[in-house]
Amino acid sequence: MAAALVPVQAFAQAASGPVDEVIVTGSRAAPRSRLDSIAPVDVVTSAAIQRTGNTELAQSLSELLPSINFPRPTLTDGTDTVRPATLRGLAPDETLVLVNSKRRQSSALVNLNGSIGRGSSGVDLNTIPTAAIGSIEVLRDGASAQYGSDAIAGVINIRLREASHGGEITITGGVHDTTVDYRNQATTFGGAVIPTSNHYEDGQTVTISGWTGLKLFDTGFLTLTGESKVQSHTTRAGPDSRQQYPLVNGQPDPREVGANRIDAWYGDPKVKQYSFFANAGYDLSNGSHLYGWGSFQSRDVVNAANFRRALQSNTSPAADILSVYPDGFLPKIEGQTYDASGALGDTFKALGWDWDASVVYGFNRLEYGVLNSLNVSLGPNSPHTFKAGALQYQQVVANLGATRQYQVFNFKEVNVAFGLEARYENFKEEAGEPASYINGGYVPLAVALAGVGSQGFPGYAPANATDQNRNSQSAYVDIEVKPINNLSIDGAVRGENYSDFGSEVTGKLAARYDFSPMFAIRGAVSTGFRAPSLMQEYFTAVSTNFINGVPLQISTLSAGSATAKLIGSAPLKAEKSDNYSGGGVFRYGTFSLTVDAYQIKLKDRVTLTENLTQANVIALFPAALGIGGARFFTNGVDTTTNGVEAVAAYRWTPSFVDVGRFNFTLSASHNQTKLDKLPSNNILSALTPPPLLVAHVNATTFTDGQPKWKGSFITDWTDGLFGATAKATYYGKLIQPGSTVANDLPLKAQTLVDLEFRVSPTDHFTFALGADNLLDTYPTGVPSNLNPNGVAAWPEYSPFGFQGRYLYARATLRW
Repeated sequence: MAAALVPVQAFAQAASGPVDEVIVTGSRAAPRSRLDSIAPVDVVTSAAIQRTGNTELAQSLSELLPSINFPRPTLTDGTDTVRPATLRGLAPDETLVLVNSKRRQSSALVNLNGSIGRGSSGVDLNTIPTAAIGSIEVLRDGASAQYGSDAIAGVINIRLREASHGGEITITGGVHDTTVDYRNQATTFGGAVIPTSNHYEDGQTVTISGWTGLKLFDTGFLTLTGESKVQSHTTRAGPDSRQQYPLVNGQPDPREVGANRIDAWYGDPKVKQYSFFANAGYDLSNGSHLYGWGSFQSRDVVNAANFRRALQSNTSPAADILSVYPDGFLPKIEGQTYDASGALGDTFKALGWDWDASVVYGFNRLEYGVLNSLNVSLGPNSPHTFKAGALQYQQVVANLGATRQYQVFNFKEVNVAFGLEARYENFKEEAGEPASYINGGYVPLAVALAGVGSQGFPGYAPANATDQNRNSQSAYVDIEVKPINNLSIDGAVRGENYSDFGSEVTGKLAARYDFSPMFAIRGAVSTGFRAPSLMQEYFTAVSTNFINGVPLQISTLSAGSATAKLIGSAPLKAEKSDNYSGGGVFRYGTFSLTVDAYQIKLKDRVTLTENLTQANVIALFPAALGIGGARFFTNGVDTTTNGVEAVAAYRWTPSFVDVGRFNFTLSASHNQTKLDKLPSNNILSALTPPPLLVAHVNATTFTDGQPKWKGSFITDWTDGLFGATAKATYYGKLIQPGSTVANDLPLKAQTLVDLEFRVSPTDHFTFALGADNLLDTYPTGVPSNLNPNGVAAWPEYSPFGFQGRYLYARATLRW
């Protein structure tokens, strides 16, 4: 049984698909047309994903679906390796991700730095190679009563490719070709300074992917997918105007004149990635169907921290940097991720019911390394390369579900579904090697506290190491009835019990009425919840944060720890939501239009507090540790999100002239979040002035950190030998928050244009040329008052990044 979701109304966002796709997401009744379900569902085909021109699944979805955003931050440590996507403006972990309708494992990473999704730990969509995907269904409605925790904003269901024959191999190569114009100054790539009037190329990417379908005995299939991706880094840093070297006899060092002023990697990271997926199914003679899949991905990502100038010796005498790195150095942060999954299931008939039993395992591990660095407290004999620790998450989910149709009273249809689920989770944090975190005593304590451990990313200490697990059990009942021909009603109730924080019960009621074959209305009301992740409950670390230009050692505490409780923390509890939605569906021939409005009221959202640097907080730690502040995860942020989404799709085959077929998709989304409540606690409230647990930066990120308006117009044309896809994506205004309102950076609205041309001389071969961001559009630049050193030239909150035009070619061979 591939289906296991709530009632849903759908319409396609695929640039190349028809307008009547059959979906399995949103209902446990029989599969239905996307235009015949109760709640809104978007359908994205594998062809549409391929024609976006990039090979990152999360990026492709953000270009095809206005309700999804995928910012591309930099200088954010692990978030450079695992970039989070958002649905309907909520946090990355408030959307449930499924593979073949089964829960996908989360990433082990906790997003800690200043990016969208700070404090969250979501699913890494880019662990799934696009060649392994048959289609993707995105349910834009609260669905916790059907699927459990996390389904507050909606559900992304990735349906794997199923093939018993055929196959294809695709080679995609691309590079940025862009003109950077920042303050009319020079820019760089590969160490060569180039005037802004010239063009340069960087960010070379080569992806080789392929799949093949094999017959599994007489009645089964085995689909194998492999992918290799190599990407060079980009830099969009502005010139670093700061003094680079110590003075010589009170005068500037002569090397200042020829110093490389483009001294940062401010852009996309360097990536080497290898992925494998296998999906299989087999029909037994007794009518049951065995299914399963397995996957593995290895990803090696290298990005950089801030440049350490020769001026910043951090010792007396200046022996650490000046003797080892006489011109300064750029620490590199390496994130190596290993992601694996395996599933085995069986669908069968028994006692008049259709049953689905399955077990799914998921594993995600992130290992940190630091390259081209040193630990200043160890002096000039410090290692230059460090193993800085690891994060690991495992999940096992067992499901048993059953469905059956009845004839009850005079109802036209009654579909009854019930099920049980058991889940086991484990989170580990492992310490790095001693040189990555110790204070070696080479420098005075006061100096060492500003930079103990490997520069760029201090390693996890033994005190941070943890090994935690929990289990949960749930049961649900889902009943869908059709009392009369034109009315469908669905109701669901689910109860879950967690070993670490207790029980939750959620429910949903949804309905749809068809006034005619052309027009229908629909609506839903539901409650939802999200269990705090084990990472949010137990992750701890000490890291160097720059606060008003001063480096401080900030301790991230476990919310339930004794130290955190002394400053008002409490064990985390579940987030809760009330979801309301309503809309309509109109269709005429090959034209369809859907409009849906929604409201999501969220209580007790989990967030990471500000850095608390008050004296009574610092006094909780031994003076020898040199802790300058603390932070912890907490509940208490209440928000209300309102929005409306509209999608129009039209398939046109001109009858008066043979010019092929056109598919048009016009979609738009408006989303706005307001804060209803911010967290506080009695201990910190007694201080004068009382510190804010959530201050301006994080509050503004909730309300204005993502575009309120987003829209796209996609035209796809095919005519046998030739084809083309044109796409325009509109990103509305947003704010990148500063430390105060005066330091906020408003980002103006922008429209990006993408274009691809294809030629298929035979049914077995296609060649494509394309350009993403054809017009070389950049976001609003960061002004000098907000970027005094010149490095952070472009805003990290930009919803489309800041890499400029990307040119690519793609060749596909089929058999």
